[in-house]
Amino acid sequence: MSAILISRIIGAVVLGIIGAFTSLPVYNFVQQFVDVLTLSQGVVTGLIAVIFAAFGFLITPYITIKPFQALIKLFTKSSAQSLLSGLIGITIGLIIAAIMAYPLSLLPNPLGQILPLAGLLLFGYLGAVLFVTRREDFTNLFKNMSNKMPARAKVESERRVLVDTSAIIDGRISDIAKTGFLGATLVVPRFVLNELQFVSDSADSLRRQRGRRGLDVLSELQENKEVNVVISDIDVEGVREVDDRLVLLGRQMNAPILTNDYNLNRVAELQGVNVLNINDLANAVKVIILPGESLQIAVIQEGKEYNQGVGYLDDGTMVVIENGQPYLDKQIEVTVTKILQTSAGRMIFAKPSLE
Repeated sequence: MSAILISRIIGAVVLGIIGAFTSLPVYNFVQQFVDVLTLSQGVVTGLIAVIFAAFGFLITPYITIKPFQALIKLFTKSSAQSLLSGLIGITIGLIIAAIMAYPLSLLPNPLGQILPLAGLLLFGYLGAVLFVTRREDFTNLFKNMSNKMPARAKVESERRVLVDTSAIIDGRISDIAKTGFLGATLVVPRFVLNELQFVSDSADSLRRQRGRRGLDVLSELQENKEVNVVISDIDVEGVREVDDRLVLLGRQMNAPILTNDYNLNRVAELQGVNVLNINDLANAVKVIILPGESLQIAVIQEGKEYNQGVGYLDDGTMVVIENGQPYLDKQIEVTVTKILQTSAGRMIFAKPSLE
């Protein structure tokens, strides 16, 4: 027997008894307006008891079991930080309401009786909502007050960056973290970790290998003392796609997103969310090559266009060589003619210096 059915039965019994005991005043009250009442007192008592029992059977779960289940569901979805913030907010709100209760009780009735209770409910609710919605700001404020570090240095050290699945699978984030240049707490939402686990369990061997590599990279990051990695339960309701949830979280937390996904990069920028693109960083630290400079390169394959050759620099940059096909499998000197640089990477166009 379910808890809801048990609560309905108990509610029907309790309200049925209440209806039976209150039937006599109801009977006398009706007799004041009706001269001839064809129903006897026993029948009226039975009818009122049945009505009360039916009412109790219908509404009892909604005032007992249902609110309790809703609270359990809410507490299950909420993170520990949100619950603690809500508890602190309610406590502070109740303290403020208690301080204001005595002055409010001195007001003329009925204000003196109603306002203290209304203030208790209002300030408790406002305190919980305020601390839950702005918990990040209050956390940083309390840390700044308790730490002797300068405020600017503290804010910089507490900067948070949301990490996308593609950045973890890419693997270069681990090497970047070892250099100490990140200077931020890497926040990996639980739904990103779930997507990474889903990829590592894929039936496709290549996807499975990439997913397991991502898990290894995340493990390396957690062991790295140069960077702080946090697996967080923060989430947004009503959104299923991982990229959309990341963008919304970035807007709510005012935090940039670390990724190398070009589509996510564009969507986040359109919605005003800062993006830290690993490909942009890689392009920024590459050796600067200007049109007209010469360099030595090995032609290793044919290009897409007629008579083109393709080679690669040590950092992986593709070099497309016009009229380079005759030099296949040879190392030649080329002159740079054009450089194309985007968030997806950098490409260099050149021609043999002998021409």
